[in-house]
Amino acid sequence: MADVLPAAAGAAPRNATARGNISSAASVVCYSPMMVTAYGIWQGVNPLEFSLPLFILQTAIIVATTRLLVLLLKPIRQPRVIAEILAGVILGPSVMGQMDVWATTVFPVRSLLTLETVAHVGLLYFLFLVGLEMDVNVIRRSGKKALIIAVAGMALPFCIGTATSFIFRHQVSKNVHQASFLLFLGVALSVTAFPVLARILAEIKLLNSDLGRIAMSAAIVNDMCAWILLALAIAISEVNSSAFSSLWVLLAGVFFVLACFYIVRPLMWWIVRRVPEGEAIGDLQVTLILTGVMIAGVCTDAIGIHSVFGAFVYGLVIPSGQLGVLLIEKLEDFVTGLLLPLFFAISGLRTNVTRVRDPVTVGLLVLVFTMASFAKIMGTILIAVSYTMTFRDGVALGFLMNTRGLVEMIVLNIGRDKEASA
Repeated sequence: MADVLPAAAGAAPRNATARGNISSAASVVCYSPMMVTAYGIWQGVNPLEFSLPLFILQTAIIVATTRLLVLLLKPIRQPRVIAEILAGVILGPSVMGQMDVWATTVFPVRSLLTLETVAHVGLLYFLFLVGLEMDVNVIRRSGKKALIIAVAGMALPFCIGTATSFIFRHQVSKNVHQASFLLFLGVALSVTAFPVLARILAEIKLLNSDLGRIAMSAAIVNDMCAWILLALAIAISEVNSSAFSSLWVLLAGVFFVLACFYIVRPLMWWIVRRVPEGEAIGDLQVTLILTGVMIAGVCTDAIGIHSVFGAFVYGLVIPSGQLGVLLIEKLEDFVTGLLLPLFFAISGLRTNVTRVRDPVTVGLLVLVFTMASFAKIMGTILIAVSYTMTFRDGVALGFLMNTRGLVEMIVLNIGRDKEASA
């Protein structure tokens, strides 16, 4: 079945190559890169046939839907990430995409490349902010307790998640790398969403409490372990790669991390020390630092690890204090309010929950999720109680460490892109 993209009136020769077809393996959409800006409705042209007007409309719809859901869910104290995920599902084929006019006009296949590219730029800067807001010194101050709680809270659900994922081995594509599939699923089921946890603790006024500090410290360790396992999963997920090339990916990743901490971090401190006391850091320095996010992403992408890993590590090495506060002030609202919802929308546009109709499949999904969540909560409670915490605080900590959100979606999206969780 051929899917021919509409050409602008009066511009047939220029847009004659805009066509698509569906092969046995995947959809292939080709379109003219010149179709960026429209000539205007007075020329009889539909502006939604051009990439820029369509992208602007899509962004406005995504952001407006997200903000509306945030307001609707605020009375029941749901975190913002819930509204962002729901917005993506509603705008995708699960709800609005059931209408052909919506799917072919507002979110056509040909537009997803532009939308996804901008969404991943936003994701890069969001992970940079996550790394920037992480205080690695908190782990050292919290001592052995946070480290053991994090490991216990991750190890049990990881083992149970990977073990029960064998149930799905006959339901995944034959092209999927089985070992990396287990790793991706194990990471997704065991990780704690540090950004979501930080927002929840701030909203319920527990961020600076003893329980909040332990939860944040354990979540930082948990996230660090998750990124290491994710890098390992990506390294072995390449279908055509050998064990030797996967080893090179890991070694190059380690070298990148060391270079960031022992070369980039001292450079950042040098920039901070050159600013006269009482004066703000200049726009030139800020621009160079923000450009470094892109460079870090390109480096890890070239290595064979996803670009978000580079942005995250780069954020970790930025000194806290005036520089960190300034970068957060300049970026946070724009990234989280405008760009990040695009990532959730892309995830929603890739997901069609109406296809999950088989009761057996639904039961298996519930089983795996329940077992992994139960293991994470119980593992955290047992370790917390052994460290003389009250049972009530242990239960609260267990549920806090079971916080889910963006990190899991990033892991699953990367797995899908790498054909390790399709």
